[in-house]
Amino acid sequence: MGTVRGARVVVTGAGGGIGAALARRFAAEGAQVVVNDLDAAKAAAVAEEIGATAVPGDASGVVPAAREALGGAIDIFCANAGIGHDGGPEADEELWQQSWDVNVMAHVRAARELLPEWLERGSGRFVATVSAAGILTMIGSAPYAVSKHAALAFAEWLSATYRHRGIGVHAVCPQGVRTDMLTATGTAGDLVLAPTAIEPEQVADAVLAGIEEERFLILPHPEVARHYAARAGDTDRWLGGINKLQRKLEDLEAASGTSG
Repeated sequence: MGTVRGARVVVTGAGGGIGAALARRFAAEGAQVVVNDLDAAKAAAVAEEIGATAVPGDASGVVPAAREALGGAIDIFCANAGIGHDGGPEADEELWQQSWDVNVMAHVRAARELLPEWLERGSGRFVATVSAAGILTMIGSAPYAVSKHAALAFAEWLSATYRHRGIGVHAVCPQGVRTDMLTATGTAGDLVLAPTAIEPEQVADAVLAGIEEERFLILPHPEVARHYAARAGDTDRWLGGINKLQRKLEDLEAASGTSG
């Protein structure tokens, strides 16, 4: 795969789940990989397994250290680290801010560091793990849905602004993926995501295929394209369907005694 072999790649949130699968796949394709995660032990374990370099820490500030670890340049940056919190407007301000910082501003801060280098040489690739919540929504979790919408908007803006200057941008939008984050979604995840959940390795396969084909929108669950079209084509009908899911969720929570 010519666009990946020999590339210098950074993957944030790569201590497990989708990030670890991406790191493994890039390494298997002959890339030089930096594994980033807040959990230093997890980052080190994945890096040792695949012959990569661990650069632990906050994804918002990883670019300088990762660039140094890769010999002075980054070719592909995978903004994969993410966080999900339940609730709506009543959720604590701190949880809203944390969602915004991790799911959106970490992407902005990375791009701010990367773009001067990429624009000067006329090449670079930004891969944002957005989630289907970013092009659809997620019942039970306003902070996640809203911040993922913003992550998609930022990726779209990057692509629209810089694609003629050699910058490739991809938005990865899976639905359920069998990771710790899916487990943490509880009843809402069991209802909406678990029935069609896929393995992290399948997401990594889709990402590599999307890069090779130069596709902006990477959909590991192909059915998301239909839902996206329905959302745009008849928004009221689509919202009615989502509200039906919301009512089903409330009934399930009431029956189990977990409703808020």
